[in-house]
This record gives sequence, C-alpha cells and structure tokens, in this order.
Amino acid sequence: MQSGKLILKNAIAGSLGLFAAFAISANAAEFSTGPVIEGYGPVAAVEQIQPLTGKETFMVAFDATEAGGQEKANRKFESLARFLNMHVRAGVDPKQIKLALVVHGTAGFDLLNKAAYREKYDSANLNAPLIEKLTENNVRVILCGQSAAYHGIEAGDLLPNVEMALSAMTAHAQLQQQGYTVNPF
Repeated sequence: MQSGKLILKNAIAGSLGLFAAFAISANAAEFSTGPVIEGYGPVAAVEQIQPLTGKETFMVAFDATEAGGQEKANRKFESLARFLNMHVRAGVDPKQIKLALVVHGTAGFDLLNKAAYREKYDSANLNAPLIEKLTENNVRVILCGQSAAYHGIEAGDLLPNVEMALSAMTAHAQLQQQGYTVNPF
C-alpha cells in the first residue's frame, strides 16, 4: 500500500511540474503595444525562420461583422493595430502597409460617433480612440451601406473619417481590384 501512495504522490508531483512548465512557457512571451498604435494591438517578438526583409509591401483588407460590446474596443478592429505594430517592429516601413477595415452587420454600431453611440447604448464608444488612431495611420474604415440602412445608421452618425460604401461586397470587390488581399481572420 505504501508503494501505491508513493507512486500516486510522484505522479501528482510530476503532473504539477509539467503543468507549471507549460504555464511558464505559455506566458513567457512579452506582449506590448506600439510602435505605431500605442495602447492597442499588443504583439510579441518572434524568432522567425525566414525573417522579413523590410522590403515587403502589404495591402490587406479586414472584415468585421459583430459588435464588440461596451467593455472594450472591438477585437476585430484591434487586429489592424496588431498588424501594423507587428510588421513595423519586424522592420517593414509603415508607408509600405495599406490596410482597410470593411465593417458590416452589428459591427457598424461600433463606428457610431459620441452622440449616436450614447443614444443607443448610454455609454461612451470605446472604439472611437482606436478608430481615430487607425485613420491617422492611413487605415481606411469602410461601412457597408446596406447594413447601415438595415440598422438605421446614417452618415451623420459615424465617427470622423469613416467611409460609407454601397455594400461590404462592393467595398471588398473594389479593394481587391486595387490589389488588396483579404485577411482570413
């Protein structure tokens, strides 16, 4: 019976050790924001097998369909900050990165200006500072006009620099004709 307890004790200790090692490795990476969009889009340094040369150019469209909630900025919107921060840290000149955010569905509510957002949710739009930083860094933010019409969002309800397209399909088609790829996430 003693040996059974000892085996169980050793198994538990070994499992705890493996769990601790996993927890340490899972949290080992340091994530931080910047250098382009401070406060949004945290990234970690990664040792690459084939590092970027700094000569790459990116033209990428992102798609957002769901509202992010009132507790924090929309995670889909923050992906653009992450993309900018990550690639500039890896040596790509920000002038070589062109991004677009195509918004439709309920995510359109996350593009409402202060008055329209407060009227709908009775709170501040936590997406507004992020959208401002993105547009200051030449990110196009495009709202689907069909979704806007369906949800009763008018052009005057939008944050500054948000464009209204005929539809999200139209926006993606036009961006693709201009050389943008679509980020699948």
